[in-house]
Amino acid sequence: MNRKLQEFKKYIKGRKAAVIGVGISNRPLIKWLCSLGADVTGFDRLSEDDPILGKTMQDFNNEGLNIKWSLGENYLDRLASDDFDIVFKTPKMRFETPELAAAYDKGAVLTTEMELFLSLCPAHTFGITGSDGKTTTTTLVSEMLKTAGYRVWLGGNIGTPLLEKIGEIEADDMVVLELSSFQLLGMASAVDTAIVTNITPNHLDFHKDYAEYIDAKKSIFRNQSASGLLILNGKCDITFDMWKERRGRLSFFARNREDTLRAGDSDLFAKAYCENGVLTYEYKGIKSPVIHEKEIFIPGKHNVENYLAAMSAVFEFVTVEDIVKVAKNFKGVAHRIEFIREIDGVKYYNSSIDTSPNRTINTMNALRDRAMKGVLIAGGADKKCIYDGLGDAILNVCDRIILYGSNSSLVEDILAKEANGRAYSVTTLESVDGDIYEFEATRDKVRNNYVKAVEIARSLAKPGEIVIMSNIGTSYDHFRHFEHRGDMFKEIVNEV
Repeated sequence: MNRKLQEFKKYIKGRKAAVIGVGISNRPLIKWLCSLGADVTGFDRLSEDDPILGKTMQDFNNEGLNIKWSLGENYLDRLASDDFDIVFKTPKMRFETPELAAAYDKGAVLTTEMELFLSLCPAHTFGITGSDGKTTTTTLVSEMLKTAGYRVWLGGNIGTPLLEKIGEIEADDMVVLELSSFQLLGMASAVDTAIVTNITPNHLDFHKDYAEYIDAKKSIFRNQSASGLLILNGKCDITFDMWKERRGRLSFFARNREDTLRAGDSDLFAKAYCENGVLTYEYKGIKSPVIHEKEIFIPGKHNVENYLAAMSAVFEFVTVEDIVKVAKNFKGVAHRIEFIREIDGVKYYNSSIDTSPNRTINTMNALRDRAMKGVLIAGGADKKCIYDGLGDAILNVCDRIILYGSNSSLVEDILAKEANGRAYSVTTLESVDGDIYEFEATRDKVRNNYVKAVEIARSLAKPGEIVIMSNIGTSYDHFRHFEHRGDMFKEIVNEV
């Protein structure tokens, strides 16, 4: 029996609960809280006229859920004027928001769906964070554990919201979570096995500064017990320095063995690296060769690092054969250099997950390593990231670029700065603030721009080349999330 869950059920019944943000992850939370007898109020900046929120409200009503609502521009005012026992904030809301602070001062417990889940979860938890590679690494950890025969629950930024499933999760199961800096900011709960893939400037449109972004990432291991395992990228200086703040066991991963030994060997539980091209796991001086990097199905040196991180997390639980089977057969995560189809000898790829310059740089480097050339479709919303190196990486692969998104001018500037005499062409499509795919009034306009981008790319690409969408920014200028953007792009390409 999950005693913590039983205690929470007793606590929440009849309590007044506020859920801020009626998005994908919080909808199951609202339903679950209602099923436990909580008095739930849903908060959202959108009004009931919004087509998505309006449908959600109607769905809840059809299910017989008695939910109160606080909507519109001043939706948070009710936090200060009413008395709530517990408030679930959306990850992209800061704890110091005045209305949240007012609710706290009046006695409310401030938490999140993920914080509560971790406090109640009876199974071994793996938490993966980082600026890049966390989705692939999270998926690899999950696939390796599944291959070994475990029942695996995948959640966080990917998979499904898990809190409503907490009653089904057993102690012998495995829980694998991708955790963003938004989710980790201020988090006090711990995961049993933590991975930090790397740190580069990201989400600086939300965080106060780079230091806060880094500190948020540390929350994934800050409250681990002595038996916890922290796995860090030994090559990245910022993640390397985190070893000094660990509380549990420590492992490093890096392509070069020397980078796993920068802190010395005495403090290490284990290390993972490449030796003569073979991914190797070393524990107490015993080396276990796993697989040659050329045998890994998905391309890119960054994916070799993702495999090193993942196998460091699961080596205690799986066999080498389990890891090898995944490496040879795993075809990658959707929206990450995802092959769509071939048209007239040109291969089309979707990499909508590339929501920062660094992600696109990694994608371009992976394509360069496989001698691919062609046309880039790019553009999204900027997160106050550093663009240095992006122009060079793009032009190593794509000399024809089509831009559509609010960061288009930033991309044009870095291309011009780093071209170093290389010839290239840029086609920029008009991107207007307020043109949102979700809204019927502007949906066709957004979609038609992508149709036009594909048409232009098709006219420019030659047989044997590629067309890839790698956006360099978030989807929030025209879409609700990057999956939506990627799905639409795939649909357009498949209609050609």
